[in-house]
Parts: sequence; structure tokens; C-alpha cells
Amino acid sequence: MTGRLTLLVGSPRIAPGLFTHAAWQALDAADAILARDDTEPLADAVSEAGMPVAHLGDVAAPELARNLMDRAAEGEVVWVSSADGDPGLTDAIASEVSRLGSPPEVEVLVASWDVPGSRLLDLVAVMDRLRSPGGCPWDAEQTHESLVKYLIEETHEAAEAIESGDRDHIREELGDVLLQVVFQARVAQEHASEPFDVDDVAGAIIEKLVRRHPHVFADGDASTPADVERAWEQIKAAERAQKPPHGGGEDGHQGLLHGIPRSLPSLLAAEKALARWERTGGDLGSVTAEDGDLGSQLLALVARARQQGESADALLRRALGDFG
Repeated sequence: MTGRLTLLVGSPRIAPGLFTHAAWQALDAADAILARDDTEPLADAVSEAGMPVAHLGDVAAPELARNLMDRAAEGEVVWVSSADGDPGLTDAIASEVSRLGSPPEVEVLVASWDVPGSRLLDLVAVMDRLRSPGGCPWDAEQTHESLVKYLIEETHEAAEAIESGDRDHIREELGDVLLQVVFQARVAQEHASEPFDVDDVAGAIIEKLVRRHPHVFADGDASTPADVERAWEQIKAAERAQKPPHGGGEDGHQGLLHGIPRSLPSLLAAEKALARWERTGGDLGSVTAEDGDLGSQLLALVARARQQGESADALLRRALGDFG
């Protein structure tokens, strides 16, 4: 009699027990279900479902492969994969298949797949380890304020990478920016009276995106990018009217500059203010320079660049690169 060895592989990032129908069928039909030990989440989920799981312990891959193949020679055996993926096991099983004259059939059955974004869970877990007692002393002492300079620095480096067109560099720098968001959220989680965590951060931006895209998630109408921008500004204005002002003059006047960070470089702030003005009906062509006023001349140049579909900030960086 030749049996079968099924290697049941699942994602450690998916809740244990969310297996495919085929995986549960294989488990139900098995003569023996084996796993490393009772600390493995996938094996524990199988046990919780009422199926007996035998534990073979933490043995080397060649010994484990030989044990599994011997057991599978006489029946249906399912090996429930470990969280670390059982390094070296498939190679060791391949060696056993080559050694045996009539080896049992070997099948790899995927019980669950990673969903898009699942590696973010790993990043959150790593950050939690770094920040927790016994982790990294440097990470543990950081505050919102001490991390600001790194957020700014990494954002500029990401912008530079994007302009370079180097895909590997872009991926790396976007990761550095993402780390800053997760780091700040982890710090916020420890606030004594007003804590929030990375799920709260994600939830807030999800709600904002849905709210500001009624043409996608509701019955709004916006058929062109210009329509979307106008609707976005209208929704933002309505939201601002319902919130206490964070800036502006003492009379509560918000104006075109409301919500634009004072620390934002002046060219970017000018672009943002002009974009708002244009969306409310302003004519960029009417932005002219006053004689002898270099500031108004610069603003007029920013408006002219926007009219031509260009970013004055990007144009200046490009010119600086050529100059240097």
C-alpha cells in the first residue's frame, strides 16, 4: 500500500482556522495529522476543530522528512506547517523521494494565502517588539517630537528617489516613510489619556477617502479629474466648517492658506494655495507680478508653471540638478 503525504501550508498572517475547503477535506480524510508542537498556531486551530494532532517535536529537517515519509507509506498523512515555514523540509523530502523505491505521493496543499497588505502586520509586530521592554533602547525613548526630523528627512529622500526613477530606491525609501508612520502610531498608543494606534490611523484615512470620493462610494457625480478636485475641496471646506479652527487669524478667518503647514517649503505652499484658488474659480492668468516685488514675481512664476501643467518646485529642483 502506498499512501500520501500532504504538506499543509498556511499563512501565519491569516487568522488560524481560516482554511480552504480542500484543506479541511484533506484533514478530515487523514489517518494521521502531525505538527511540530502545540505552540504552532495552525496546528492549534486544527486541534480546536476537534481533530487530534500528534506532535513530533523540533527535529532536524532530514530526520523529520524520513519520519513523515515512513508514516505516509501506510496511509494518508497531513503535516501542518510551522510558522517559520519548516526550513529545509521540502528539500529533505525530495531527497527521501529519490532514495525510496516506491515513495508515497507527496502533495503541497495551500490552506490559506496572504491577502494584499498582510506584510504590514509584520511591520507592526516588529515595531511593537522594538518599542516594548527588552527591545531597542533607542526606539523606546523616542517621542512624537523627536521623530519629526526623521519623518521630514525620509519624505524628502522618497521624493528624490521617485524623481530618480530607480525602482529599487523608490521601494526602499517608501518603506522608510512607512516606518515613520508606524513608529509614530506606536508612540501614540502609549499616550496616557488620548491613545490611538495604527488601526485608528488606518481607520481615519479610510473614512476620509470614502467620504471624499462620493462618486465612487455613493451617488456623487465626478467624471473628470477636475470635477474630482472641485468636489474634494468642497467636501474639505464643509469638514473644516464643522471643526474648531487650528489656525488662521483671531477672527477665525481661514483663507486659502488654512491647513497648509507653516513648515511646508514656500514653493509647495504657493502651489497648494494657487490650486485651491483655481478650483474656486480663480484665474491663474490674472496672477501678475508687481514691479520691483520679487515675491509677487515668484508667485506669478508658480502660477505660470501650474497653467502649463508643471510643478514649480519640481522644475526648480531639476534646474538645480542641471546647475550643479
